[in-house]
Amino acid sequence: MRVVESPKDMQRVCEELRSAGETIGLVPTMGAFHEGHLSLMRAARDSCSQVVVSLFVNPTQFGAGEDLEKYPRTFQQDSALAEQIGVDFMFAPSDKAMYPEGYATYVNVERLTEVMCGAARPIHFRGVTTIVANLFNIIRPHRAFFGQKDAQQTVVIRRMVEDLNMGVEIVELPIVREPDGLAMSSRNKYLTSEERKEAVVLHKSLEEARRLIESGERDADRIVEAIERTIGTARHAEIDYIAAVDSSTLEPLVKLEGETLIALAVRIGSARLIDNIKLRV
Repeated sequence: MRVVESPKDMQRVCEELRSAGETIGLVPTMGAFHEGHLSLMRAARDSCSQVVVSLFVNPTQFGAGEDLEKYPRTFQQDSALAEQIGVDFMFAPSDKAMYPEGYATYVNVERLTEVMCGAARPIHFRGVTTIVANLFNIIRPHRAFFGQKDAQQTVVIRRMVEDLNMGVEIVELPIVREPDGLAMSSRNKYLTSEERKEAVVLHKSLEEARRLIESGERDADRIVEAIERTIGTARHAEIDYIAAVDSSTLEPLVKLEGETLIALAVRIGSARLIDNIKLRV
């Protein structure tokens, strides 16, 4: 595996790969790899002849008071894991390389970024779309791989790709969970042992919602109330939001129907955790 730090070098390498007829798969990450990241890399390896993993803790998607400074950075471990999967290139630029002096261009997707995580983190998605657009311009992947845990992010990126005619296929893969159901996340490292035990309440609440829906419940408010009750059993849990929305438009639902996303964000201790389920109702 080759590590590339310069955007221009990465761009040149990928231009050569495209000219040679290679299919490029991109897995954008902020590092601190877990099995969720590795599942994306394996999927890229299975369907693309060349796999690029970007590792960049993107400062523009963190708001004031968020965890930019303490976000886990484990480059050596991450590199070893990526190489074991068979990743061809690790693109690991510096902040200065991606945001040089005088940088003034941002990509903003409207409406989809103003709800759910966007309501609590108003600058977050502008940072996400800006960095992903930049990565797409540098690497020009045929396919880019994202996890369902960040379901809103995937909806936003798909909208950006379509609106700006980027020609990248967006592949979303299922959430990878711990044995007790907690969605794998780099931020799980922030949890104390007691908080970690409580964190499984997110998955339990979503499974309760699934049970109600499969038994015939269609009232979105009742589903949300059931989730709230379950999360309320955890002493350290503080709900940020619970949403029942159309999985493509993120429009809130009154009555569940069609492709439905039930998503939530909950603070447990210093960690803000997200999780979701998708169902066809």
